Amino acid sequence: MTVLMNDEAFIKKGFQISTDKSLLNIDAIYNYLNDDSYWAQGISRERFEKSIANSMCFGVYQQNNQVGFARVVTDNATFAYLCDVFILPAFRKKGLSKWLVQTIVNHPELKGLRRWSLATADAQGLYSQFGFTQITRPERWMEIFTPYITPDN
Repeated sequence: MTVLMNDEAFIKKGFQISTDKSLLNIDAIYNYLNDDSYWAQGISRERFEKSIANSMCFGVYQQNNQVGFARVVTDNATFAYLCDVFILPAFRKKGLSKWLVQTIVNHPELKGLRRWSLATADAQGLYSQFGFTQITRPERWMEIFTPYITPDN
């Protein structure tokens, strides 16, 4: 297992963070995103698996069991979009989300990026601890937003 951010307090409790995609519990991640998240409900399995294949993924594990996840869409040079961040409910309030975000923003392949981006409805307090702020010039940003209406779109 490739362990990142070797934090003794978490390691002693059996937690690890890894970018090794072969360790991901794809079913558990998909089930959480599709059934429990507010941002990815309705995503097709095919689209979800394509998102995993084309992203840098961070798994949080306790004793090799998936307890959290995040992915980063990036060019590894100038820009990164942080998304699909979650810790399973039974493992919240332990500092794992902070450890996960800290691990991501300090990852060697993501150092020196000009811009990070993310969207959240309820975790601004978490992300602000790591330098995330509201968009300073929203008039410069545009989007195309197409919710998952059918698996074909």
